Amino acid sequence: QVQLVESGGGLVQPGGSLALSCAASGSIVSRNSMGWYRQAPGKQRELVASITRGGTSNYADSVKGRFTISRDNAKNTVVYLQMNSLKPEDTAVYYCNYRIGSIEVWGQGTQVTVSS
Repeated sequence: QVQLVESGGGLVQPGGSLALSCAASGSIVSRNSMGWYRQAPGKQRELVASITRGGTSNYADSVKGRFTISRDNAKNTVVYLQMNSLKPEDTAVYYCNYRIGSIEVWGQGTQVTVSS
């Protein structure tokens, strides 16, 4: 089994920055993809950004140029999401995601609130 532990998040003013991290442990398969999704109240969960083990990244149009995803493939894989120029519409619960083939694991979620 794979376990995901998220950290970061919180309250920030518009235009501010936050960083999220997610550490994966357990039976990690090397050729995995990890990413961040978010879900705002009353909305469906949506992809924010994803990154393969080789470093290929993908971003939602709404966050391109503001968010950066990266990962550390050392002993315990860690994926980061640097969020800059945050907007109120970025407010959501952010979930870490691990995927290999049809297997998918989710983190517990961390709240990000952008408000003045």
